Amino acid sequence: MTDIAQALDQVQARIQKACQAHGLPKQAVRLMAVSKTFGADAVLQAIQAGQFDFGENYVQEGVEKIQAVALALGQGPTGATAAGAPCWHFIGPLQSNKTKDVAEHFDWVHSVDRLKIAQRLIDQRPAHLKPLQVCLQVNTSGEESKSGVAPEQALELAAQMATLIAEHPRGPSAMVLRGLMTIPEPSQDPAVTIGHFERLVLLKDDIRSALSVTGQAQSFDVLSMGMSTDLELAIAASVAEATTWVRVGTAIFGARPTKATT
Repeated sequence: MTDIAQALDQVQARIQKACQAHGLPKQAVRLMAVSKTFGADAVLQAIQAGQFDFGENYVQEGVEKIQAVALALGQGPTGATAAGAPCWHFIGPLQSNKTKDVAEHFDWVHSVDRLKIAQRLIDQRPAHLKPLQVCLQVNTSGEESKSGVAPEQALELAAQMATLIAEHPRGPSAMVLRGLMTIPEPSQDPAVTIGHFERLVLLKDDIRSALSVTGQAQSFDVLSMGMSTDLELAIAASVAEATTWVRVGTAIFGARPTKATT
C-alpha cells in the first residue's frame, strides 16, 4: 500500500468516526482529494486506491493535470464523460478570462461568487458534456482578502443564477445549481469554526426554500466545507438531508511544495 493509499484510509476513518459521532449516514459526507501543486502521478496513485474526486485551485495546472491523467488512463484528451473517469472539482478563485477552460474540463465549480462568472460558464459549457455542477462560495467569516459572496447577498445571487439557468437556451442541460461552499477564517476556538459551518447550513435551507418556486430546489443539496484540519467540525455541523463535501489535501498528499501558478 502506498503512502497516499494509507493516508486516504486514515482520512476515510476520520470521516466515518465523525459521522457516527453525530448520527450521520456515511453517504452524507464525501471526500474530495485536493491535488493542487501535486502531479498527475499522485492523482493516479489515489485513483488506484479508489479515490475518484479531485479538487484543483489553479486553472492552467488543473487542465494540464486533467489531460495528463486522462492520457494515462487511456481516456483521450479529456476524461469528463468517460466511464470510470475521475471527477474534477474547481475550488479556487475564478477570473473571467479563465472560465472557458474550466467549463470545458471540470465537472464541478465550487467557487462561483458573481453572476458574470456563472453566465460565462453556462455559455461556454460544451454540449457534449454533462451539466456543470455549481456551488456558490460564501464568505461566512467576512475576510476582505477572501473570495465569496457575503452571506446576506447569497440568496439574491442564488435567485439570479436560478433565473439564468431557467431562461438559458440549454438550461439545466448545461448547468445545475447544487449548493454552497465556504472556507472560514481559521480559529483556535472550535465553536467559532462550527458557527461558520452552521451559518452555511442555514443559508442552504433558506435558499432551497426560495428555489422551490423555480423547480430547482431538489438538486440544491450540497455543502462544500471542511478541510484537513477541521473536517470533523464541518461534519458536526452537517445535516443528513444534505451532501457535505470535505476538501482534504495535506492529510492525503502531504505538505505542499511551493508553487507560483495562478
